[in-house]
Amino acid sequence: MSFKIAIASGKGGTGKTTVSVNLYQYMKDNICDSIKLVDCDVEEPNCKLFFPNLSLSRTEAVNQIVPFIDDKKCIFCKKCVDYCEFNAISIITNAKYAKVNTDLCHSCGACLVACEFDAITEHPLSIGEINYFKPDKTEQIAEGRLKIGSAMQTLLIKELKKNTSDTTDLIIYDAPPGTSCPVVETVADADYVILVTEPTPFGLHDLKLTVELLAEIKKPFGVIVNKAGLGTDDVYKYLKQNSIELLGEIPFNKEYASLYAEGKLLDSENSIMEEYYQIIAKNLERKILVFEGDKYFKQK
Repeated sequence: MSFKIAIASGKGGTGKTTVSVNLYQYMKDNICDSIKLVDCDVEEPNCKLFFPNLSLSRTEAVNQIVPFIDDKKCIFCKKCVDYCEFNAISIITNAKYAKVNTDLCHSCGACLVACEFDAITEHPLSIGEINYFKPDKTEQIAEGRLKIGSAMQTLLIKELKKNTSDTTDLIIYDAPPGTSCPVVETVADADYVILVTEPTPFGLHDLKLTVELLAEIKKPFGVIVNKAGLGTDDVYKYLKQNSIELLGEIPFNKEYASLYAEGKLLDSENSIMEEYYQIIAKNLERKILVFEGDKYFKQK
């Protein structure tokens, strides 16, 4: 059974993906051999950009099952409209018009139950794909890539997680930014959530929203303050006042920022920054040990 860590943030630009890819690489090199990185930011997946030696091993299409209304069989009674909780069906009786809005459809099948005239059938509609990559001999990185124009982020993330929840000991989910449905789906079955924030008024505001979300769905979490040393200390006051654990800090560093801008991971030339990831990883070790025991970690 995999231990799942979701890395999230209330807003974009806090360094969530930077933390995700560097923490994955550090954990893989130093702590856990059996680890997978899953990019759940399906509208703009970019984790793979940091791993230039990746090779695409396979691609799986993801389809949504949507209803189609045959206007030759339909009597335009609107019973399917009444059954649809998502207002995805429009029927104009006088005009003999029946249409399904696939952007609103949730593939629940209620309209099929409602229709007594076999006028509704289901058909697959492409919403995106899942790509699997190999940095070496095993598939360790995966991403969801939403089809342009599709609004089915949550469904794609659900399929992505289902298809990557294998026997890997540790899985890191790089969540989309914000607090909307795609984020909720990403963290839904996570064992632990890392929130990445920045010491700015905007960072604190959106951190509060995400903390409220995780409290509502009862997910254990801790916070990493990225770009530490900039802005104010209000975020630290908030964490202390609410007894929220600070997993670690990553100070603002021009060399570190340059590596990110070039799509590179931490290397031996930036060992001072690696120390901060070591602290974060050690704190995570204790979390995982409490939940699952010591089977994940490399023998010291």
